[in-house]
Amino acid sequence: MQWLVVGLVIFLGVHSVSIVNRRWRNDMVAKLGAGPWKALYSLVAAVGLVCIVHGYGLARQDPAVLYVPPTWLRHVALLLMLPVFPFLLSTYLPGRIKSTIKHPMLNATKFWATAHLCANGGWHDVLLFGGFLLWASIDRVSIKYRVDAAQGAAPHGRPVNDVLALSGGFLLYAIFVFWAHGKLIGVPPLMVSN
Repeated sequence: MQWLVVGLVIFLGVHSVSIVNRRWRNDMVAKLGAGPWKALYSLVAAVGLVCIVHGYGLARQDPAVLYVPPTWLRHVALLLMLPVFPFLLSTYLPGRIKSTIKHPMLNATKFWATAHLCANGGWHDVLLFGGFLLWASIDRVSIKYRVDAAQGAAPHGRPVNDVLALSGGFLLYAIFVFWAHGKLIGVPPLMVSN
């Protein structure tokens, strides 16, 4: 579990720099340049992500159960996951979805984390998904206080982007539910109850 905790501290820590000290972050970007800052930021985040994946994998081998979710919560989890991929895609395909939701990546993270907390009750699950849910909630609230004055309202983007985000998102959802989650994570979301 130590690797999971270290990974979460690194990954969520680097993603919290703007929450904790926006001025320092802006000073570092000015000092290093946008490209080097993004490279350093990405490297640290990647190290954290590797630690999370490794730590979560180790913790799953010897799980400590906090709660056993009832089977019906798996259905709730599947429903909560429906908007996740469209929200993620709308982050990069600006349209009405992005301008309405404002921060689709954070909303996707909250839906993803909540869904997985509904379906999983191990300590490692609560640590991982609860950590992401807490971070995304804090980040969303803090945005109101740290958005640069130079940024205006987000443009609506092109209507076709919403169609692409929805159709591509639901396609990715289907791929994950019926194939990729089982192959990559080792747990098919549609498995019969234990």
